[in-house]
Amino acid sequence: MYTKSKLEWTICSIVCLLGLLIQVIDGTDVPMTILKSAVAKGAVCLDGSPPAYHLDPGSGSGINNWIVHMEGGGWCKDTKECLERKESYRGSSKNMPPQGFSGMLGNVKVYNPDFYNWNRVKIRYCDGSSFTGDVEKVDPKTNLHYRGHRIFLAIIEDLLARGMNKAENALLSGCSAGGLASILNCDRFQTLLPKNATVKCFADAGFFIDGTDITGGHAIRAFYQDVINTHESTKNLPASCTSKHPPPLCFFPQYVVQTMRTPLFILNAAYDTWQVKNILAPGTVDHGNTWQDCKVYIKKCNSTQLTKFQDFRSEFLKAIPQNSSLTGMFIDSCYAHCQTGDINTWFSKDSPTIQNTTIGEAVGNWFFERKAPQKLIDCPYPCNPTCKNVELITNKN
Repeated sequence: MYTKSKLEWTICSIVCLLGLLIQVIDGTDVPMTILKSAVAKGAVCLDGSPPAYHLDPGSGSGINNWIVHMEGGGWCKDTKECLERKESYRGSSKNMPPQGFSGMLGNVKVYNPDFYNWNRVKIRYCDGSSFTGDVEKVDPKTNLHYRGHRIFLAIIEDLLARGMNKAENALLSGCSAGGLASILNCDRFQTLLPKNATVKCFADAGFFIDGTDITGGHAIRAFYQDVINTHESTKNLPASCTSKHPPPLCFFPQYVVQTMRTPLFILNAAYDTWQVKNILAPGTVDHGNTWQDCKVYIKKCNSTQLTKFQDFRSEFLKAIPQNSSLTGMFIDSCYAHCQTGDINTWFSKDSPTIQNTTIGEAVGNWFFERKAPQKLIDCPYPCNPTCKNVELITNKN
C-alpha cells in the first residue's frame, strides 16, 4: 500500500522518466560545423577562432525549406566583459558544448509537425553583439575580435552554397540576444534568399523594450549604447531605423519594426524574466536589493512590486506593433524567457496556450497563413494556468 509521500515520489519518477525518453527521441546531438574558411574573411569569434553552426538536413517535403536559428546568450558591453566572455563558449568555438535539437528545431513530427523535416540550423553565438559588430582593428593586448556581423554573413553564405539558394520557404529565428538578431537582420536575410522564396522572421524572447525602470529612468539605454560603441554596431543596424532615430534606439525592436518589410512573429512573455531583471529592476538602480527575491520568483513579490509588473506589461504591449498586417504574435502572461527550445513549451499536450493554441501551432498557423491574423495576447498574470517555469527547463536555445 502506497503512502502519500511514496506515491508522490513514484509519480515524479514516472514524469521524469517520460521527460528523459522524450529528450532521447527529440534531442539527439547534431554535428557541429566549424567554418574555418570564414577566418580569411575576418569572420571570427571574440577570441579569433572560426564561427560554428549545426545543421540537421531536411527531407521529403521539407528538402527546400530552411529554419536558421540564432543562439542567444546576452551581450558584452566593454573590454572587461568581452575578455571574460572570450574564454567561454560564448566567445570561442573551441569551447562549445554539443547541441541537441528540440522544440522548434526537433525532427519528430508529433512534436514539431510544421517544421520537423525542414533543414534546421543553429548558428552558435560567440561575438556578444547580436551579430552586429564589425571592428577591423584588433588590439594586440586583448586579441579581442568584434566581428559578429561578418559571422552572420559568412555562415549565411555557406548555407546558401549548401542548398539554401534553392529555398522555397525560409524562417530566420532566434532566442533572446539571438531573437533580437533575427529582428535586426530580418530584412537583410530576406534580400539574400531567392526572390521567389517565402521568407519570414521569428523572435523568441528578443523583443527587448526601451522600458522604464523602477526609478522612472531608462537604465537599459546606457547598457546598449556601450554594446554599440564597443562593437561599432551602428553601421550594421537597419538603415531604415537609423535614418529616423538615434542609433542606440535601433537596438530596441520597437523602433526597428516600424519600417520592417519582412513578416515577423513575436513570441514573448509579457513578464519576461530577463527584462524584469535587467530593464525593469536592474541591480544598478535597485540599491537596497529590495527586488532580489521578487526577480527570482514572482510569487515572492509584494503588492507594490506586482503593480510595477503590471505597469511593465502595459508598457510592453504599447511597444509591440499590434496594427501591422505583417506581424504575428504570442504574448503570454508567463514569467519566462525563451520558450521554443523545448517540446514542453513548444508543442505538447501541456505546453503554454493562449485561446487553446500552443506556441508551435501559433507559429505554424502564421507562417502558412492558415489563420489570419495570428495575434494572441494573454490576460494579465496570474490568469494562465498553463504557464511553465521555464527557468527550471534546460535552455536549449
